[in-house]
Amino acid sequence: MLDLQRLRALHAVAVHGTVGAAATALGYTPSAVSQQIAKLERETRTVLLEREGRGVRLTDEARQLVRTAGELMAIVERAETALEERRGVPAGRLAVAAFASAARGLLPPVLADLARRHPALDARLTEVDPHLSVDLVAKGAVDLAVAHDWDIAPLPAPAGVEQAVLGDDLCDLLVPADHPFAGRDGVRREELGGERWICQPPGRVCHDWLVRTLRAAGHEPDLVHQAEENPTLVALVGAGLGVALIPRLGRGPLPPGVVEVPLDPMPVRRLYALWRGGAARRPAIAETVRTLREHWPRVAGTPAADETAEAAEGVGTGAVGAGVSRP
Repeated sequence: MLDLQRLRALHAVAVHGTVGAAATALGYTPSAVSQQIAKLERETRTVLLEREGRGVRLTDEARQLVRTAGELMAIVERAETALEERRGVPAGRLAVAAFASAARGLLPPVLADLARRHPALDARLTEVDPHLSVDLVAKGAVDLAVAHDWDIAPLPAPAGVEQAVLGDDLCDLLVPADHPFAGRDGVRREELGGERWICQPPGRVCHDWLVRTLRAAGHEPDLVHQAEENPTLVALVGAGLGVALIPRLGRGPLPPGVVEVPLDPMPVRRLYALWRGGAARRPAIAETVRTLREHWPRVAGTPAADETAEAAEGVGTGAVGAGVSRP
């Protein structure tokens, strides 16, 4: 009989692309994942992974097994959801994915609150890119994700993925203290031409938003420094090396030498919680979404999500951001 945990390990490699990434998502070591798949190969008398450069490639037999594993995992999820719903208490393991600033600025108090109030719930966080997290939810690799989109870059979600709005994260223009914009009450987007920009690398939502917004205002951005983490971007601004547009969530207090200036109109990104429709009745999902919405105003300093979206108990499906306007 095939072992479900070994099938889960193979499924994770297929979803995440590497043994190391699968191990991170499952909370195992890469060696443990490799051992699970090696045992599965012996049980099935089939080669499942082949070396390809420094990584691995799934064989055709492995891909067939992955499809079966996905079906079995969905059945198990439905059974677990039914049991948890019957008990009416959040319980079991909950895999949560969140983008970097949400993982830093929102999830720590949420996870601590859940652990204190629901000791039978084992919520585990993985930091991932927002676009990747939606796909991970759809494939069953994570149970719930916190993702975001921008006004000109809606975040699509496949059929079967439900969503609830958590709130809007405001974004400010950060400039060195001796910059001509420092001390002003606001700056129009049309005034941003000729600035030296500090931003995230290409492919990141924030980078793409910045480039598209500046070009829409008639400016070709001069991207002089690029870094993954917002604290690094802030430090570069503090050194007088350029200006940056950085959301408030997870940003922390600004260091000396960095000034926050409102941009007119102010950029906004919208945060969502996403999960598979089949798990919508699971108390762990409902309680985690409720706790996310409860903590959002405290960490963002913005109106509660209840003022801008449906309650978590009555959310819809489809494209995230569809029909959503921004201030």
